[in-house]
Parts: sequence; C-alpha cells; structure tokens
Amino acid sequence: MPERSPAPSPVHDPRIRRYLLIAAGVAVVLAAWGILSRLYARVLLERAAGDAAIVTVATAHPSRGPGTDILVLPGTVQAFYEAPIYARTNGYLHAWNTDIGTSVKKGQVLAEIDTPEVDQQLRQAEADLATAKANYRLARSTNERWQSLLATESVSKQDADERAGDAAAKEAAEQSAAANVARLKELESFKRVVAPFDGVVTQRNTDVGALINAGETPGSALFRVSDTHRLRIYVSVPQSYAGQVTQGASAGLVFADRPGRRYDASVSSTSRALDASSRTLQVELQIDNAKGELLPGSYAEVRFDLRGTGGTLLRIPVNSVLFRAQGLMVATVDSSGHAHLHAITQGRDFGREIEVLSGVEESDTLIVNPPDSISDGMQVRVASPEKS
Repeated sequence: MPERSPAPSPVHDPRIRRYLLIAAGVAVVLAAWGILSRLYARVLLERAAGDAAIVTVATAHPSRGPGTDILVLPGTVQAFYEAPIYARTNGYLHAWNTDIGTSVKKGQVLAEIDTPEVDQQLRQAEADLATAKANYRLARSTNERWQSLLATESVSKQDADERAGDAAAKEAAEQSAAANVARLKELESFKRVVAPFDGVVTQRNTDVGALINAGETPGSALFRVSDTHRLRIYVSVPQSYAGQVTQGASAGLVFADRPGRRYDASVSSTSRALDASSRTLQVELQIDNAKGELLPGSYAEVRFDLRGTGGTLLRIPVNSVLFRAQGLMVATVDSSGHAHLHAITQGRDFGREIEVLSGVEESDTLIVNPPDSISDGMQVRVASPEKS
C-alpha cells in the first residue's frame, strides 16, 4: 500500500505575515478616517446652519443735534400796501394819465371818466332843489302870516296848524333835494380816479373809450397800485418750530433773481394760531425796499437761524425706527451680540433723521434697517464697517 504524502504546512514566511498586518492596519485607518470625516462634515454643516440663522446687521450711534437749527421755508413777497382801483361811477373812460410802472402820489389823478348820465341827473337834481327852496320860502312866509293872524284870533287854529305843517313838509322836501344834489356831486367827483396812497401802478386794465361800470366785480379793476417802499413776506412755519419763531426774530431772504445775495428781514407779527388744516403758523416778516430792488409777488427762500434745544437732544437715523403696536421703538445691540428693544418718544422730524426725546442714550449702538422679525434678546452679528 503506497504511503500518503503529508498535508502542506502553513506558510511561515515572515514577510507575508508583515504584508497582511500592514493591509489590515490600512483598512482600519481608512474606515476610521471615513467615519471621522463624516462626523466632522456634520459638525461643520450644523455650525454653518447656526451661523446662517444669525442675522447680520449694520449699526449706527445716536448723535447730538447742532446748537443752531437752520430752517428754510418758502415765502411769498407782497407789497406793504396794495389795492385794486375800481370805478365808483358809470360812464366811458375819457383818458388815463398813468401807465404800468409809473410812480404816483396820494391823490394823483390816474384817469378821468365821462359821465353824461350823471351830469344830467345832477342838473335835474339842482333844478329840483331850486323848486324845493322856492316852495319852502313860500310855505314859511305863509305860515308866519297865519301865525300872526292866529294871535288876533282872525283865523282858526286848525287852519294855522295846516299852514305850519305845510311849511315843515316843504322844508323836509328841500333837505331831501339838497341831499340828492350832494350825492350826485359825490358821483361827479368820482369822475376823477385818484391814487389812494403813494406807490407804483402795477396794472392798467382799461383804455380810452372803455365802458365803465361802478362797483367791485371780478376783472373790473381799472388799476392796481402798490406801495413797495417796504415789503411783507408771509411764511407758514410748521408746528414743531412755531414756538421758536417769535416777533422780532431775524431771518435771511434769498431770491432767485438775486443770486449770491442775502437780505436781512425781521418778524413783525405772527397769527398766534395754527392753521387747522396744515398745522402751520403764519408769520409775517418785513424788509426795507427803499431802493426798489425787490419785486412784490416774488418767491423767496426764508432762512431762520433757530437757537433752541438742538444741542441737547439726540438724533437717530430714521431707518433705525421700528413701528410696533406698542409705538415707535429702536433695536440696540450689546457687546455680546444680543439685540434689545427700546420704546422711544419722537421729537421733530428732519427727513433722514428724527429727534428723540427719550428712550436712547448717546452710547447706545443702534441697529440700522432692523428686520421685522427682530425680538428682544435675539442673537445678531454686527457687520464689519466698510473701509473707505
């Protein structure tokens, strides 16, 4: 029976065993690295998600207002005196003596009117007055004779009283006729249209031969006369500044037709009441215009230098204000990056800034353009200031 060959023995080569151990170690390292990289990626993702959830905000600080506020308002320039000149009698324009731009004195004749109807009425009234005077003289003398006869009881008292009553009636008729004559003479005097005060004719709305109707109707003014030795400037001051614009306050005027020049004016009076519709105070300023440089009807910029509480009150950007049900609020951020909400009391509005009476301090860091979702204690990130 043949002998069996022995089974092959395991390989005891040290190099092979070393290679196997190295391969096993590499596999373990690769598995560990894969697990750790996944864990690290998850941590990074969670951190990025957390960072993305934190709102990045821009900030600003409250600032003190200037000690002097410059208030610029539109103003309307008017003549010191200005009057439209109307006719007081009917007729036709005979002649005009002054054209636009003519300087006139008080009482100077501007135009003359032909009034044939009034002339005829005056002549008739004078004739009626003469008749009334004659009737009264006769009635008076008759009454005197009858009173003498009554003293001797030559006539009855009734007849004497009738003569006395007739004399009184004739006297009243004479007075009425005289009053009518005086009225028509007054109308005759209105044939001469005169200037009511010293000034300049700024409008002439009639010409020779034009039909003239007495009375003040739209468009019927013959002339317009303005006294421009001084000018009045009317300004509507907002309620927030009304308390600082008082009588005697100074202001500067700037006119478009006088570039580079500033004219000094002063407040002569105020309406001392606010307009209910616009909540503004009407203010009147006056300026000397003896040289006639400035023109009534002009537009002017009125600049007030107001000294008040501007240097003691804080101002904040208007885009840092939150409108909440509780009222106006602002959001501040502390050193740890947490937001805090504060209710504020608003003062004056300057457009880009508003004045704050209470609710913030000068050291506070305000959040500009805060999101609507911001809440008290919310974590925020302050954006780095931009480099200029």
